[in-house]
Amino acid sequence: MELYKQLREGEKGAWVSIFTYLILSSIKLTIGYVGNSEALLADGLNNATDIIASIAVLVGLRISQKPPDQNHHYGHLRAETVASLVASFIMLAVGIQVIIQSVQGMFHSTHQEPSLLTATVAFGSAIVMYIVYRYNLALSKKVKSTAVKAAAYDNRSDALVSIGTTIGILAAIFGYSIIDTITALLVGLLIIKTAFDIFVESVHTLTDGFDEEEVETLSVLTTKVKGVLALKDFKGRTHGNMMFVDLTVLVAPELTVVESHRITEDIERKIHHLKPLCVVHVHIEPYKEPPVVELE
Repeated sequence: MELYKQLREGEKGAWVSIFTYLILSSIKLTIGYVGNSEALLADGLNNATDIIASIAVLVGLRISQKPPDQNHHYGHLRAETVASLVASFIMLAVGIQVIIQSVQGMFHSTHQEPSLLTATVAFGSAIVMYIVYRYNLALSKKVKSTAVKAAAYDNRSDALVSIGTTIGILAAIFGYSIIDTITALLVGLLIIKTAFDIFVESVHTLTDGFDEEEVETLSVLTTKVKGVLALKDFKGRTHGNMMFVDLTVLVAPELTVVESHRITEDIERKIHHLKPLCVVHVHIEPYKEPPVVELE
């Protein structure tokens, strides 16, 4: 099935993130310790924490591929959105940690001068994470995965953290350690903002929120189907990258069951053409003429 093929494709993004974080965190922690850079050590610990977020995304994608069962009639697709929610909490914790450490650094400025190698490693890490961010962002659009998109935003945050680390290290080398603190504060706020955006989107999906533009588009498409006299009700929700739509349409009361069924098939076919990953349920009701009010 196309849906599960896309979910398996989305796993590639999680694996890329996991392996990248493993390699970068190992390098940063080693070079940060050898090169006397507290900033690079913090960045390395940040990447180590991100491994947990990437694993959460991977687990969510794996669970979402499980078929429907007795307790989950619509499948396990929302596990992907839950994984995005978990990733947002982890990013929030990291952002708060970065801010706390930067504030503490204002009152305990006893750093040794770091080596230039630590700045080089931080800058190289920023480039690598930006490449991973672009890859995962493109992949999330291709497979329409909120979890992979959350991972991509996490990658972008880490790239910005590494840029901030580079600036802070260079500033410390030249004797301007306060820039390190200011940069860390800004980066921490950016991570929290990204986590909040992912949290809002995940909660919107988990509470059956539905895009108003999608409602308008599909409603107009439905009313243009031959035989549909009016659209009485529209309900929509999303599970992962799958869309579920329930429609109630009014048709001429004299139509046969076969003719009414043909209208439902036409509606489903047109919506599937526009939204391939959409399950459509159409309920038919007879159209009743409004009562004629006689004026005395």
